[in-house]
Amino acid sequence: MASSSKVRVRLVYRCTDCGTATPKWAGRCTTCEAWNSLVEEAETRELPALPLAASASAPATRIGEVDASFAQPHGTGIDELDRVLGGGLVPGSVTLLGGEPGIGKSTLLLQLLAKWPQRTLYVSAEESAQQVRLRAERLAAVQPDLWLLPETSLPHILSAIDTVQPELVVVDSIQAIADPALPSAPGSVVQVRGCAHRLVVEAKRRGLPVVMVGHVTKEGGLAGPRVLEHVVDTVLSFEGDRHHALRLLRAAKHRFGPTNELGVFEMTGDGLIGVPDASTLFLTDRRAGVAGSAITPTLEGQRPLLVEVQALTNKVTNGVPPRRSAQGLDAGRLALLLAVLERRADLALGAHEVFASAVGGVRLTEPGADLAVCLALVSALADRPLPADVVVFGEVGLGGELRQVAHAPRRLAEAARMGFTRAIVPANSANGVEGISLTRVGTVNEALLAVGLAREARRSNSVLQLQGR
Repeated sequence: MASSSKVRVRLVYRCTDCGTATPKWAGRCTTCEAWNSLVEEAETRELPALPLAASASAPATRIGEVDASFAQPHGTGIDELDRVLGGGLVPGSVTLLGGEPGIGKSTLLLQLLAKWPQRTLYVSAEESAQQVRLRAERLAAVQPDLWLLPETSLPHILSAIDTVQPELVVVDSIQAIADPALPSAPGSVVQVRGCAHRLVVEAKRRGLPVVMVGHVTKEGGLAGPRVLEHVVDTVLSFEGDRHHALRLLRAAKHRFGPTNELGVFEMTGDGLIGVPDASTLFLTDRRAGVAGSAITPTLEGQRPLLVEVQALTNKVTNGVPPRRSAQGLDAGRLALLLAVLERRADLALGAHEVFASAVGGVRLTEPGADLAVCLALVSALADRPLPADVVVFGEVGLGGELRQVAHAPRRLAEAARMGFTRAIVPANSANGVEGISLTRVGTVNEALLAVGLAREARRSNSVLQLQGR
């Protein structure tokens, strides 16, 4: 007769970022140095072992004998999603989709299940079956091969997979799933890590693509232990403002393709609609002839986009510290460009409030947008608009020099397609394209002269300094 061993339970404080456990609470994790990341949870000395795959250890084989056809992606029927995934979902892959509440994650996945050609299973751990059915009716996603399971217990979910035999599974969300064998509350580090590992094992064993929804923190990062991002094959980020229709889909990690592609969606009453021509959408509400606006062609993966960068400056009086605000732009990069304009272009912006924004909910991270930010700032300071037919791009160095950026012809071709006829580019940029003339400049000062802003900006700056005195 087998002897039963007792399992002792103790309280520990576990880091939600790295998973390190400590017996006492502290304000900062000693392993990853994250602040306020320790949470209390119950821990057992002997955790139940997770079941392994049914097959035995695979023998070593020559790499040329490996069948790569199994890893070919299957199209989802949603073009913008396939663009980000590099063609579609791979059998046996596990995808983690994160985004703020109400951004449209469940809507996107319900549309994915409705377009999948085989049988699918939607595990709704946060909404009732009636709520999902109402959304499916609105999205015209009530399909005979779409099965719905409102369940939070992991063993019941695995049993339903055995019964339904789906070709695609969506779990919404992983933080709401719990395994009764794990002595911790749903959403804890132990539960999220254990349930995610179990789902990954099942996905690999069955060759079944699984998509999991993940919660995000107030900082915008995925909630839960960092191992959650490491164990999955793909991490997708769904971004956008709930008060606007634009939604952006990016891949932060993708083992089957590139991570630099961008999917653009528009939220409508009938669900999410892909936007193949994003430049037109970004420039639809643009007002020409307004000071503080510059158009820059940027690249998201292989996709060129025209984005409007806006800036606003305001003279601060009474000794109030000036504010610096960046929306869709890196705040540190904005501070660097302000310093370059002060030292290299002789523009005193230290006593001005500065607000800079990338319009349309886009996040500009590449340095090719530096010149557009600088010209938008100077245009706002001088209260003089840039020419309406001009686009600008280039990286700005600390010496005020302009450095070339990659894929200049592709950027210029997109600008020419949208009707722009002039471009301010770094001096060493590649040759242009038909329909758009290039003005090559080597420094920020030369760029200001090329658009007629240098003298007006300095005159405006002198007037403000006299008024301040």
